[in-house]
Amino acid sequence: MADEALSAGAVARRLGVAVTTLRTWHQRYGLGPSQHVPGHHRRYTPADLARLEIMRRLTAEGVTPAEAARWARQSPAPTTPGRPPVGVLDTARPVAARDGGGQTIAVGRAGPAARGLARAAMRLDSVAIGTTIARALAAEGVVATWDGLLRPVLVGIGERHAATAALVEVEHLMSRCVSEAFAATARAHAPDGPARILLSCADEEQHTLPLEALAAALAEAGVAYRMLGARVPVAALVEAVNRTGPAAVVVWSHTRATADPGQLTALLASPRRPLLVLGAGPGWLADSLPAGVVRPLDLTEAVSLILAVRHSLQQSTID
Repeated sequence: MADEALSAGAVARRLGVAVTTLRTWHQRYGLGPSQHVPGHHRRYTPADLARLEIMRRLTAEGVTPAEAARWARQSPAPTTPGRPPVGVLDTARPVAARDGGGQTIAVGRAGPAARGLARAAMRLDSVAIGTTIARALAAEGVVATWDGLLRPVLVGIGERHAATAALVEVEHLMSRCVSEAFAATARAHAPDGPARILLSCADEEQHTLPLEALAAALAEAGVAYRMLGARVPVAALVEAVNRTGPAAVVVWSHTRATADPGQLTALLASPRRPLLVLGAGPGWLADSLPAGVVRPLDLTEAVSLILAVRHSLQQSTID
């Protein structure tokens, strides 16, 4: 029934997530059950379920959990049974036209810089795109630029493509400009010293931009790294670990199809096991990760964990 209130287990089954994930979303982001009957556990209403569906869809597309939760909380409750709420995910609705920008890309509540970047992307204006990104990186740094400027635009392009199968050329140009900007940042901050951090995509994983964002953020923080890039077979990744002895390894997976936990298990069993193994990206499910693997919630947490490992290594060298 449309008005039926559901238990956590029923909601988890509908969404295809673990109950522990629902608890995390409740405790950290306030996306919990709202119906309360005295003497009974709280239950999830249809409005709660609709917001959790937005949370699941956005995190599966690579949006940080904190940002996905913000969008989910601001979405109105559904008015038609079986239809998602109209809001940030309603990409099939008509898109407004603006002077000089053609059809626009929805960027949620992101600021004027993101809206301007979206218009430049729709015009295929690589010069304006590159200038906007470079200014943001210089003024705010990698993490803030990724979370506040680039991610909203990339998600908006992805949503439009999913709804219409269009904007392939926009996505390609935007991705190339972002990659170039991150590469320039990494070169400008190229740190000295040994590269004790290894960055890799999972086997058959081709989405590299979040990993490139992490690389640029590490360079900005003075952390040397090695980047293996897209579609790294597990045997090649283990060989790289055994040859270089990294302190930390990050394995990025954008979708569940590429998130085979066996890849992480192989890393943990390697002769030169890293101090830290991060399963990064929405492809990994927290409750399916091998013991000893950490799943960072976002770019900020990934950088913080790696910095902590570096600090630990520096202290051990001093001692």
